[in-house]
Order: sequence, then C-alpha cells, then structure tokens
Amino acid sequence: MRKTIAIIIPCRNEEENVPLIYRAVSDVFQTRQEQPLFWFINDGSTDATLAAIHQLQASDEAVHYIDFSRSFGKEAAMYAGLCNAKADLYTIMDADLQDPPEMLPKMIAGIEAGYDMVGAQRVDRTGEPKIRSFFSNLFYRIINRLSATQIVPGARDFRVMTPAVVAAILSLAERNRFSKGIFAWVGFRTQYIPYQNVARKHGESSWSFRSLFRYSIDGLIDFSEAPLTFVSWIGFASFIGAGIALLFIVIRALLFGDPTPGWPSMVSIFLMIGGLQLFALGIVGRYIGKIYLETKQRPLYIAREIK
Repeated sequence: MRKTIAIIIPCRNEEENVPLIYRAVSDVFQTRQEQPLFWFINDGSTDATLAAIHQLQASDEAVHYIDFSRSFGKEAAMYAGLCNAKADLYTIMDADLQDPPEMLPKMIAGIEAGYDMVGAQRVDRTGEPKIRSFFSNLFYRIINRLSATQIVPGARDFRVMTPAVVAAILSLAERNRFSKGIFAWVGFRTQYIPYQNVARKHGESSWSFRSLFRYSIDGLIDFSEAPLTFVSWIGFASFIGAGIALLFIVIRALLFGDPTPGWPSMVSIFLMIGGLQLFALGIVGRYIGKIYLETKQRPLYIAREIK
C-alpha cells in the first residue's frame, strides 16, 4: 500500500493559484510511491477560490477541503488541516507557489533518513521590499536573543512532518498560535533545507506590513517573558534615579537654600515618567489580553463544510 502524504494548503483569495499548486504537486508525485491527499482550507475567500477547489474535487477523490464560516487566519487554517487530515506524512504549503513543490522529494528523503521534521529555509529575499526584509531579519535577531525557543531565520511553515510531530503540535491547544515558534518548541529531530526565494505566481499577499508587524509582536509575547522583565527593570531604574534626584535636591536645599522651582523641567519629568508608565501598562496589557482570550476557550475556527 502506498504511503500517504497530506498536503495542507491554506487559501484566501487564491482562485488562480489553486489549480496551479494542485498540478505542480501532482506532477512531483507522478513517479513517486507516495499518494498525495490534498486538503485545501478556504479561509473566508471572497473570490472563486471555493469554486476552483470544487472543480478539482469533482475530478480527483484525493482532494478535500475545509470551508471556514469566515476568515480565521492562516494559523487557524494550518491547525484545521492538521486536525482533519489523516496520513503517514504531513506537509503545509502556501497556495501561491512560493513554497517550491520540487523540494518535497528531498524533504521526504530527510524523513526517511531519520529526521522527524524537515523544513524549508529561505536564505535570500530577492524581489521582496527591502524594508520588509530588514524588519524580518531584525525580528529573528530579537526573538532569538530574548526567547529560550530558537527559531531558524528564514524558516518557513513549509515542512514535512511525521504523525508524532503533528500529534505534539496539536497537543498545544493554545488559541494564540505562532506556528514558527511551536514547530521549534516541540523539538524532535529537525533538518532545514535552504532554498532561494520564489516569486508569487498570481494575486497579492494578504499579509500587509501592519499584519506582519502584529504577528511578530504576538510571536515575541507568546515565546518570551523578556518584555515584562524589561518593564520591571525600567521601573527599578526609574525608582533609583528618582531616589538619587530626591537626595540631591534635599542636600542642595540644606546647603544653598531652596532655589527657584523649575516648572518646565518638572513637567517634562512628569510627562516622561507618565509615558513610561503607559508604556509598561501597554506591555502588561498585551499579556493580560492574551490570557483573557485563552480563558474564553473559543474554537480556533468554525467550519461551514468539511469534505
């Protein structure tokens, strides 16, 4: 019996790319022993993505799909695919063909060589806006310095995993998911295969700079307590600085009398301290907000249809 590999493909407004990724992956497995099982997750698309998936399913019983009731995001789509697919191996791929299907045989070979997870690592960002590349590299430097969970720079969600790895990932039932961190946190024997950046085939990415920035902040908060420690040290430093300043003022008043008060400087100090307090409250508030969302125990996604 042929081994099966679940191809999990989150889709949001990818009507042109759906048939392309299907053909590209199918071509890779034509001469191989593995049987691909396609799982398209329609993440609230507003175009004809679902119709394109229906058309594929009508001609191939190996095509399955999950249709979300609305857009729940890529993280929820990946989780839904891993929850519902049953196979000997699992992989996650973007529908825009930026994850080269021709890498799959080499990744599967890594699994056969004894690795539990084989991922793709993008080693250059040719064609990507320089400002986005700069902040992406900066994010990896910051999170790997602050977090005990080390994330490989340029690592993609595109990877091949064994059922044991998938079971470990699904055992983390947290609502605030940052999969790059989760993949690293669960451990297992992992290999990364480098590759050059591939341009998107059709359409535009749904990831704006703002959404990527928010995603990176969520990743930092999910896998590091360093921001809270940073706030604590700011508070401690402010306390010591205020104590020294107070001692200086008292001694100066005893030796030279009380000088004319400096109202502008006093207002500036008040504004500075108030700004620090608001900054600290903002960081603490992000953590509290995460706790609040977790305690609600809302489902990660709601499916209108699963076939």
